[in-house]
Amino acid sequence: MKTTNLLAALIGAQCVPLLAQAQVTPPPTEAAAPTAVVVTGSRIARTSLEGPSAVTVLTGEDITRQGYKNVFDALNNQVQNSGFVQGADYGNTFTPSANTISLRGLGPNHTLILLNGRRLADFPIAYEGTVNFTNLANIPSNIVERIEILSGGASAIYGSDAIAGVVNIILKNKAEGFDVNVKAGTTSRGGAGDRRVQFTGGQQFGKLNTVFSLELSERDPLSSLQRDFMSARSGTPTNILSRKNLDTGKFIDPGQACADVADFYGGSTIRYTAKAGSYCASPKVGTHHWTVQTRNRSKNGFASATYQFDEDTTFFADLLVGRNDTANNTRGPSWTSASTSNSYFLNRNTGNYEVWTRYVAPEEMGGVGRYDRTWKDEAVAASLGVRGYLGNGWKYEAGYSASWYESKAKVPRALANIDSFFLGPRLGTDPDGVAIFAPDPARLTRRITPGEFDTITGQAESDDESWTHTLSASANGKLYDLPAGPLQLAAVVEAGRQGFTNTPDARINAGYFNLASRSDVTEGTRSRYAAGAELNIPLLTTLTATLAGRYDRYEFAERSNGKFTYNGGLEFRPRKDLLVRANYATSFRAPDMNYIYKARGTGYYSSTTDYYRCAVAGQPIADCEFADKSPGSDYVQYGSRDLKPEQGKSYGAGVVWSPSSSFDISADYWNIKIDDLVRNLDPDQLLRDESACRLGQLDIGSFLCADTISRITRYADNAPDKAGEIKEIRVNPINAAKESVSGFDISAKYALRTASYGTFTVRGNYTKTLTRRSQQFAGDEVADQLHALDSSDWPDKLGTSVNWNVGKLSTTLFATRYGKIPNSAQTGYITPTTLVNASAVYRFTDRLTVSLIVNNLFNKVKSDPSGGWPYYPIGNYNPLGRVGWVELNYHFGS
Repeated sequence: MKTTNLLAALIGAQCVPLLAQAQVTPPPTEAAAPTAVVVTGSRIARTSLEGPSAVTVLTGEDITRQGYKNVFDALNNQVQNSGFVQGADYGNTFTPSANTISLRGLGPNHTLILLNGRRLADFPIAYEGTVNFTNLANIPSNIVERIEILSGGASAIYGSDAIAGVVNIILKNKAEGFDVNVKAGTTSRGGAGDRRVQFTGGQQFGKLNTVFSLELSERDPLSSLQRDFMSARSGTPTNILSRKNLDTGKFIDPGQACADVADFYGGSTIRYTAKAGSYCASPKVGTHHWTVQTRNRSKNGFASATYQFDEDTTFFADLLVGRNDTANNTRGPSWTSASTSNSYFLNRNTGNYEVWTRYVAPEEMGGVGRYDRTWKDEAVAASLGVRGYLGNGWKYEAGYSASWYESKAKVPRALANIDSFFLGPRLGTDPDGVAIFAPDPARLTRRITPGEFDTITGQAESDDESWTHTLSASANGKLYDLPAGPLQLAAVVEAGRQGFTNTPDARINAGYFNLASRSDVTEGTRSRYAAGAELNIPLLTTLTATLAGRYDRYEFAERSNGKFTYNGGLEFRPRKDLLVRANYATSFRAPDMNYIYKARGTGYYSSTTDYYRCAVAGQPIADCEFADKSPGSDYVQYGSRDLKPEQGKSYGAGVVWSPSSSFDISADYWNIKIDDLVRNLDPDQLLRDESACRLGQLDIGSFLCADTISRITRYADNAPDKAGEIKEIRVNPINAAKESVSGFDISAKYALRTASYGTFTVRGNYTKTLTRRSQQFAGDEVADQLHALDSSDWPDKLGTSVNWNVGKLSTTLFATRYGKIPNSAQTGYITPTTLVNASAVYRFTDRLTVSLIVNNLFNKVKSDPSGGWPYYPIGNYNPLGRVGWVELNYHFGS
């Protein structure tokens, strides 16, 4: 990895950097003039070492050498990616078949992901059910030429979304011969095996140049049972079979039932006695149904062709296709009586209101996999166009690009007949509308057969799609010569349209499943138009300025929004080896389509605090039984068509010193601010306001109190079960929020070249967040998110590597140090951790290369028992431990 544009220029000229070679070659006496290339963040080709904004470049060779598994893994480990995200292996999320990043901790929807400079379709399902993002799981790593990462606002060049930065994944456009790559690995702790085969090649046919790549990969799932430290829960075990009398508040003695099902969940079922009585329980319910790593099978392909019609005209076309099949398991099948209404019924046999609970064990239904959730994702990205020269050195490009994504999911659900299966026929309702049954208690305790399980369980199927189309044309060249150099101009016009559709299973609203909530189709489209220009202005021989401006217009939901953004930069070079730079940019993000068109979304918060009940009970928050309850309250989310674009501003300054080709160092300060940030109403603030309104601390007749109280639905105070508890919280997105983040980056490289011992190269990249603040409404107290115990973002991150190239051998040791983060209980911090990857590449012949790669060399698994199971900081670290890989590459042809 190198944070200079020089490397990008060298790659663009098809030159492999010296330090990436397996053999050491003496440096030439005179350096060849670098070829101008377009680097992310500008449409004007340049040859200088650095520009007004820092661009980090990660080559395809870096991905292998530093031990990364794929494109996502490489981006996820970059120091600029400081934000916590729920990835494919997080567990019970909305998007377990997708992976994304969060530059500067500003969320996945504030980083623009490009493929060869073109937009991709959003993943069809919103991240956390709220924001749109780009999935990084379908790009074959062997066809990646380089990845360029620009931090800060870039809307004046690329339009919406580029508030935190831009990631441009640039694929290879030339290959000679064919390469077969085979890679396989597994963990030293067992499980999580991984296999991959890639076939890449290219051929020149006169004026026609072709490149292709095929990739097949397969990854085994990892269960929490395969890691000793998380194979069982401590504390209160899960209730798997019980009867509760709501009139007395006590559990009804289960008798012999617990002994009869003692073999359930691997023989862990016991009779558990609490203050309210006894029931059957197991500490391994959650561990049986928690996939730490999803099962995945993927097939990806890429093809590219260019045809040089004449010296001034080249036609191009490329196609990327992908298919991913994913499965995971995050919770087992369970049943609670009358769960679609109030979760209790009137037992005619006893005359009592009762709650019956029953889990179906893997031993009954035919194995844990019987309750897997599955996804079938297919993606296509294509482009075609023409590029060439207009005369007088002017270049142009015109083209069409399209991207489409479909995700089909199957989620196990209990059928509507499950109450009658356990309770028998419904016998009507009592005067309060409570269902009446006369159940046989033996039916609750009798084992279920796999055939019976099939009669009470089905799969809800959803079909989600997204797409985008873009027509664009651009040109760049010299306007005229100034005393200090040529004045260069780039111009671009674009027109596009995008849309999405979330189609849930129609049987949900028809009452086929045991679900109370509706699930409606969510869909929407929008059009966008843009025009922009960029100038490169040599003011002095030592001072260059860049200016860019762009106007974007979005039309959606029978309205439109227009936004003009601009940026400017200065590059001061008092000496050839020294650069002082500064930049300022405005940016914006059009409202997420999911925020606009969301029909009705449901979910639950990880934890909530009921301030009103704590106050009524006279319990301080620190000791309140209703505080930080996990899982938290259910929520219902609706979209809003009145949202405005978010407004971003960013600025930075830095210095680059590069006295020789063996050493360079850079330091940059950055600051990003977002106004009119779109965010769902804060449920914690709603609950605080509700408490103040109900207790008379705020005017109960005010609009604020009326709106707040209407958003929080509670069970009746005299309900037999869950009396006074929160039933659901209704939220919607607003434009009121503000957020800002600042920090600095440091990057350095030193290479020591020896005649006998090869070349040693040391690299380091460090990011430190200095401030992170947020505010929901004007007048609210500004929250310090950097030191908040409910934030899981990394405050600092360090990546270092040592590479040794000698003869046919290249070895790399790569370490990433992660700063401290709050623990799961939000009572303190987890200490910083360093994870180390190692790789060795040996070239046996000009055609055969073998690599040995070890991720997490020292087999570290970070412990965090503060919040209970699963006893590690999920989402920030993973429990895989050491992973070893063997990779073989064989080249055919020239």
